[in-house]
Amino acid sequence: MFVFNNYFKEIFTSVIVVILLFLLRMFFAKLVRNYAKNNQSIEHRTNLVIKYISILLNIIAVISLIIIWGVETKDIFFTVSSLATVIGVAMIAQWSILSNITAGVILFFSFPFKIGDTIRIHDKDFPIEAEIIDINAFHLNLRTKEGERIVYPNNLILQKGISIIDSHTSPHEFFD
Repeated sequence: MFVFNNYFKEIFTSVIVVILLFLLRMFFAKLVRNYAKNNQSIEHRTNLVIKYISILLNIIAVISLIIIWGVETKDIFFTVSSLATVIGVAMIAQWSILSNITAGVILFFSFPFKIGDTIRIHDKDFPIEAEIIDINAFHLNLRTKEGERIVYPNNLILQKGISIIDSHTSPHEFFD
């Protein structure tokens, strides 16, 4: 009982932060699902965006709890800078993973094309015309008319010009 009396304020505030975390996660999940439903988005893409938002909210909650429990600011900065250094060194070799995840989230919210669309990727050296089979967090799965399966990274999709080919009209030629 002594511990509870001495730390009542911290315990009470921590409970509020945890409740707020769950409420915000439910709110953002519902918000993203409504957005996806209105834009006929794919369920697993919706779940990925919800997972990313939940991770961000969890990080904010942990930081809030650290501050509530009175951890010294210099200790927080030392820990965060150490973690950032380790993660930074690891990410130098893996920058494309983060880039592809970010591009996947951008594609989710801008939603320029959907599964089943035939697209033309305007790449000067390697132009591609293919149907979208699947859209993942890291890449698109494409299938050409010849049946060739192509895995195309999301970050490159955002860097290249894309034409969505309407099956009712003949596609026009694009010149670079």
